[in-house]
Amino acid sequence: MDNVGIVVDDLEAAIAFFVELGMELEGKAQIEGRWADRTVGLDGVRCDIAMMRTPDGHGRLELAKYHTPAAIDAGPHNPPHNTLGMHRVMFAVDDIEDVVARLRTHGAELVGELAQYEDSYRLCYVRGPEGIIIALAEQLG
Repeated sequence: MDNVGIVVDDLEAAIAFFVELGMELEGKAQIEGRWADRTVGLDGVRCDIAMMRTPDGHGRLELAKYHTPAAIDAGPHNPPHNTLGMHRVMFAVDDIEDVVARLRTHGAELVGELAQYEDSYRLCYVRGPEGIIIALAEQLG
């Protein structure tokens, strides 16, 4: 897998959120032109993207802010976890409570609760900017 794409309205807030999570901004670009229109099946595409890279260099997120055509609201900003379609990306963290506290400074909220799975993991879902849900997993022992 090369990357996961997420459409956002506030690109800078999304970048700040994922930087706080430990990702690095790999670069920014503006995407437009016939090739972009043909690739995504839209006319008149103009969007700004930010490519975010995980610290190990193996995973990336592409954050996209569409200027034209305008992004379409897909429904409620707080859909429940069982909504059809992609709904979260999971990140391994060393200290889940610290990460949640830092993400809260960017408006993040727990979707449910911080829970423990057997003696293996502490897990939680966090809703960040644009309603993006990420999962956090801290391996125990």
